[in-house]
Amino acid sequence: MNRRKFITTAAAAATGTALLSGTAAAADDTLPARVRRTLDQAVAAGTPSAVCGVIQGGRTYVAGAAGKGKRTPNGRTVFQLGSIGKTLTATALALAVGAGETRLDAPLTLPARFPIPRKGSRRITLADLATHSAGLPSLPPGLLDGANPYDPYAHYTLDDLAEGLAKTTLATEPGEKYAYSNLGFGLLGQALAFDRVDEMLRHRVAAPLRLADTTTTLRPDMLLRKAVGHLEGTPVPDWHDRVLSGAGTSMYSTANDMVRFLAAQLHPERTRLRAAIELTQRPHFTDGDTRLGLAWHLVPLPGGRTMTLHNGSTGGFGTCAAFSRESGVAVVMMTNTFSEETKTKPRPVDALTIELLRELDAAASA
Repeated sequence: MNRRKFITTAAAAATGTALLSGTAAAADDTLPARVRRTLDQAVAAGTPSAVCGVIQGGRTYVAGAAGKGKRTPNGRTVFQLGSIGKTLTATALALAVGAGETRLDAPLTLPARFPIPRKGSRRITLADLATHSAGLPSLPPGLLDGANPYDPYAHYTLDDLAEGLAKTTLATEPGEKYAYSNLGFGLLGQALAFDRVDEMLRHRVAAPLRLADTTTTLRPDMLLRKAVGHLEGTPVPDWHDRVLSGAGTSMYSTANDMVRFLAAQLHPERTRLRAAIELTQRPHFTDGDTRLGLAWHLVPLPGGRTMTLHNGSTGGFGTCAAFSRESGVAVVMMTNTFSEETKTKPRPVDALTIELLRELDAAASA
C-alpha cells in the first residue's frame, strides 16, 4: 500500500456506510459452531489471528483462531481497540451530564490558547462532537506533517493541536450533517478532562465496569499477552497518542473486557453506570439513513429491533462490536490486521460481526 494513502486512511479510521451492508446467513447451528465459522472466515480473509466474543441468551462464549504457524488468541489476548474507544468517551460525557458537571448542549470549551472553529451563529456543542455533527474534518490540519506513517499520532502535541485548530475550517454549520471525525472525539475528551483524558477514561468508565485490560498503558503482564499488529502480512508497531486519545486511537482491550462491556450495554440496570449507558444509546442525531446515539451507530433490524454498533481500526488492528438490546445478543470481533473498506464492500471484520449479530438476533427472535 502507498505510504501516504495508508497514513491518511488508517489515521482517519472512519466508520462508513459500507459497514452496514451485511446480510444475515440462515443457519441452525450451535453457538460454538457459528463462532468457529465466523473465525475461519476472518482468517481466510487475511488476518493472522482473530478472537470473537458472543452473548446469547445470557450465555457468553469466546474463542479464537489463527492462520498456519500463528499463535491462537483467547479472551485475554490484548489487541488495540481503535475507535470502539469512542464509546467509552461518550460514556464519560454521559456520566458528566448525569452528575450535573455539564450538559449535552453545552458549547465546546477549551483553554484560551485553543481557538474553537466557528461557522454560522451556533457554537459547537458537546453533543455535536459525540454525534460527529460538528462540521469538523476527520483529522486536524498538520497531523500528518512529519508523522511516522506507522504511528501517526505519536508526535502530536497540545501545541500542535492549538496551531491546527487555528487553521481548521468547518465544512458545515454545527448540528447540520454527519461527518465522522477523530478530531471531534479527541476534542471531546480534552473538553471533559484536559490533558488527563486517559486517566479519566480509566477511573470513570473502565474501572466501574471492571474492564481491567481496557487502557492506553500496557502493564507488563499485558505485554506478554499482546497480539502483534499487521499490515498486508507485515508486523507493524502499535499506535500511541496523548492528545486525541478520546477518539480511541491508542486504547487497548481484550475480548473478555469487551464482552463485559457489551453485557453492560445489554443490561445497564446491572451496573453502576445505568443512566449514562442508557443516555449513550438513545438517538441524538439523524442525517438521512444515519442515526446516532452518543458515539454508537443505530441500525434497524427486522421486526423493529435495533442493532447498536461501532467499529475500530489502528494501523495493525481491526475491531467491531454490535448488540441488540431487544434480543439480548452481542458480538465483538478483534483482529490483528489493518484493512480498509471500499464504497461497496465493508472490512471483513465488520461484515462478519454484523452477519453473526444478525444471525443470532434472528435465532433469538424466532
